[in-house]
Amino acid sequence: MKWAYIRQWWIFGESIEVEEKHTGKYGARGQKRGDRKKPTKEDIKRQNQWKRERDLRRIIKWNFQKMDYWMTITYRKGERPSWMQMLKDIQQLLRTVRRKYQKCQKELRYIYRLGIGKRGGPHIHILVNRFSSEETGTDVIFSECWKKGHINFKTLYEFGGYADLAEYIAKPLEEWEPEELKRYHPSRNLIRKEPEEKTINRRSLVDKNGQGIYPKAPKGYYVDPDSVRMGKNPVTGFFYRHYTLVKLDRRI
Repeated sequence: MKWAYIRQWWIFGESIEVEEKHTGKYGARGQKRGDRKKPTKEDIKRQNQWKRERDLRRIIKWNFQKMDYWMTITYRKGERPSWMQMLKDIQQLLRTVRRKYQKCQKELRYIYRLGIGKRGGPHIHILVNRFSSEETGTDVIFSECWKKGHINFKTLYEFGGYADLAEYIAKPLEEWEPEELKRYHPSRNLIRKEPEEKTINRRSLVDKNGQGIYPKAPKGYYVDPDSVRMGKNPVTGFFYRHYTLVKLDRRI
C-alpha cells in the first residue's frame, strides 16, 4: 500500500510557512487513522478562529514590513461616536491620506479594525505601510489629517511581530462590543497568494511507534520552534504537521 502526505507551502521574504497532512486517500507507514468524530460547535469555533489568524498573518507578511506603523487612533476625551460614525471617520481619513500618498508617488496599504474599550472609549487600530521623505512622512500625514483626537504610533516590530499582530486584529469580540465590530477591513490592493503544493510519496509524518516526526530544515533555514504544531486531527483522525522555516542570517 502506498503511503504519502500532502505538503503545502507559502513563501515570504525571510520565511516559508509549511503545512503537511496525511490524507484519507493514502495509507501511511506507522499511521493508523484514529476514530473519527463529529466536530462540536466549540471545535468549529476554535478551528475558524485559527484559520482567521493564520490567513491574516500571511496577508500581513506579504504586504507589510517590520518597521511599518501600527497605530491606535483615539477620539477627544468625552466623545463617544457610534460605530457607524467611527466607520465614516476612518473611511474619510483614509481617502485623505491616500491622496497625500499619491502626491508622493506612494500607494497606501492598510488593515484596520474598530474597537471599544471596557470603559466605552472608542478607538481604531490600523496597520499601514510606512514611508518618509525630507518633507513629510506617514506619521506627519496621519497626524495632520486626524482632527478628532490623538494617534499613538508603534512599529509592527515593537508590537511583537506578525503572529502577535494577526492574533490581536482577528481576536473575538469583547462581551461589550457590538457584533458589527468583529470584522477587520483590508485595503483592496493587498497581495494574496495561493500555496505551492506537492505530494510526498513513500514517507510518513509519524515514526514506526506512531509518534510525530519533528520537521527538519533545508540548507539555509532553521525551524522556528515556536511555530511547530503536530498532532492528530480529532475530526479526520489523520496526523498533521505545521511549521515555519526562517532564513539563516549568513552574516553570522
